[in-house]
Amino acid sequence: MSERPIALVTGASRGIGAAVARSLSDTHDLLLGGRDAEALHALADELPGATPWPVELTDDESVAAAAAGIDRLDVVVHSAGLIELAPVADAPTSSWRRTFEINLFAVTELTRVLLPALRTARGHVVLVNSGAGLSAKPNWGSYAASKFALRAFADVLRAEEAANGVQVTSVFPGRTATDMQRTVRDQEGGEFEADRYLRPESVAAPIVSAIRATPDAHLTEIIVRPS
Repeated sequence: MSERPIALVTGASRGIGAAVARSLSDTHDLLLGGRDAEALHALADELPGATPWPVELTDDESVAAAAAGIDRLDVVVHSAGLIELAPVADAPTSSWRRTFEINLFAVTELTRVLLPALRTARGHVVLVNSGAGLSAKPNWGSYAASKFALRAFADVLRAEEAANGVQVTSVFPGRTATDMQRTVRDQEGGEFEADRYLRPESVAAPIVSAIRATPDAHLTEIIVRPS
């Protein structure tokens, strides 16, 4: 890679992650994280300075091995996520575990192994949270709980790493026209109405603004809602 800043974006194969990658590509070299290697390679072909990073984020050994070669990292954007809606009475422990594995534990472990590289660059951690991380609704138990926990993780990380120059931003988007939102609407038994939701690019814009903010400005939390 060149001497440009380096950004790792998880969930980069589609949706908000892909939109963030495209928005950063003019200023950053990119590591594109995700499970869909074909989609990551296609996006990398589109964006100069981008490299696919197809790592299984729930496999700690794979994460550690992939992160071992990163000695400087200016930005990590955690955009990967999972949602399974169900009332508490119908949600087995396995569903809660799957949700927390992707939405929380994968984030905490990847961040942990990347901290030396982030400290070297005085970098920026962006956590794509959700409106469900601010207010929990019926049937959203495991997802909302994982996002509340993600907000707590961000608050702790921000306080712990301030002395190392690492900034931490939590982003709370409302309903966004992504494949995940299609899944949500299927689980809710409703129609997917893209025109009523945020565009992924509309969520990416404030994320990139936070990353590109002047050194004296630290955007700690961003809430984005459809107009």
